[in-house]
Amino acid sequence: MRIRECGDSMLLVEFAAVIDPQVNQRVIALAARLRDRRARGVRDVAPGYCTVGVHFDPVQTDLRALETAIADEAALVQTAFTESAKTPIEIGVLYGGEAGPDLAAVAEHAGCTSADVVERHAARIYRVYMLGFVPGFAYMGRVDPTIAMPRHRAPRERVPIGSVGIAGEQTGVYPVASPGGWQLIGRTTTVMFDPTRSPASLLAPGDEVRFVPLAGSCR
Repeated sequence: MRIRECGDSMLLVEFAAVIDPQVNQRVIALAARLRDRRARGVRDVAPGYCTVGVHFDPVQTDLRALETAIADEAALVQTAFTESAKTPIEIGVLYGGEAGPDLAAVAEHAGCTSADVVERHAARIYRVYMLGFVPGFAYMGRVDPTIAMPRHRAPRERVPIGSVGIAGEQTGVYPVASPGGWQLIGRTTTVMFDPTRSPASLLAPGDEVRFVPLAGSCR
């Protein structure tokens, strides 16, 4: 682990640069401990795949004291790491057709049928590694490597709300209509983000998700 200054108002705590559930759980645990600590001047704590961004007010913050606090909490996380089992959150998906305009392309890329892509995508339980891009967008992994496909070179100007996509070994659901370059294989009516709800995001880092094909999906 190392702590790096990013500008004059953020510290970046870096763990091993890998997509790994145990590393990610340490990231989540450290972020929670730092939030609970409520260090003076800290504005926000944002966990990523293998990093924690600590945003602070440079006028109110003792930077050296904050770095020491982060290192102390990180040491406790490293020595007292545990992860409890969670019940997967099920999200129903209509795969293919207008709901999944890239399903056939993913199948061609994988050298299989569209039904095979659906089966492989729905067969796994996915970990939510982080939230980002837009409110409530959960980066999940990992998909079956046979259906991993790069993003589009030119993103769509508008991806419909609820679209389920693949980007490399990641999968995710667009919580709002927005531009996006992921390979769209289906769509859900599940509300992923609602600012009037508490918490607003359906998913949080560390959650587990299972996608369930709905009637009418490509088979």
